[in-house]
Amino acid sequence: MIPKTRRYENGIRNYTEDDCRWIEFILCMRKAGVEIETLVEYTRLLQKGDETLERRRQLLILQRDKLLMRVEEMQKALDKLNLKIKQYEEMIAPIERNLIK
Repeated sequence: MIPKTRRYENGIRNYTEDDCRWIEFILCMRKAGVEIETLVEYTRLLQKGDETLERRRQLLILQRDKLLMRVEEMQKALDKLNLKIKQYEEMIAPIERNLIK
């Protein structure tokens, strides 16, 4: 997924700012749940040039839509957890008030 990087004569890689930005992009997408196969396809399309602009855009839109669905699911789970915590807090508060009487 990472394009070929330049190397020094001793074989150590010489990452450019562009290389680092690409790596940051890949890491960000992986943390967001984008599958490796999708990133490989995106990279392959990118290397083919401008003729793949629309396909890459569509691929990114699909990934964004999947991520939005996951965010919505996570928000629902967070809301349920917050409700449950509030219920426990409401149960605990009267007990604690009785302790200080």
